[in-house]
Amino acid sequence: MAVRAVYPGSFDPLTNGHLDLIERSLRIFDQLVIAVVTNPAKTALFTDTERMEMIRESTRHLGELEMVAFDGLLVDLVARVGATAVIRGLRAVSDFEYEFQMALMNRKLREEIETVFLMPHEAYSYISSRLIKEVAGYGGSVKGLVPAGVEERLRAKLGHR
Repeated sequence: MAVRAVYPGSFDPLTNGHLDLIERSLRIFDQLVIAVVTNPAKTALFTDTERMEMIRESTRHLGELEMVAFDGLLVDLVARVGATAVIRGLRAVSDFEYEFQMALMNRKLREEIETVFLMPHEAYSYISSRLIKEVAGYGGSVKGLVPAGVEERLRAKLGHR
């Protein structure tokens, strides 16, 4: 029986840190569902469709990955897609408190779902989508921090050529 996990995130935009976690998750789990979170409380730079296209382009070398856009409770999505685990990335100690709280709440809601914490490669430990957007917004280079296609889309979206 295939073991399936869900890797949720805004991926606005996808970074090399996200890509690192996707690749490493596939070493642990047979199947991975990438869940693009639609958060009405946040204003995303890219649409759900654009984010899913960027992920698909950047993960083409990994074979077919399932992707879904969702809002609502993560545990409901995990159950709906038949997964047993949630992948969460921890870049720094500061991420741990929030992620620990979320993992415990998810366990309370559905105790059969496990949360697996992965640390990205140290080369990506300081990267966040928020920082990428900020640097790119001021015309700074994000080369090597995001996949090439994402870098191109950022420049086009933010008006930097």
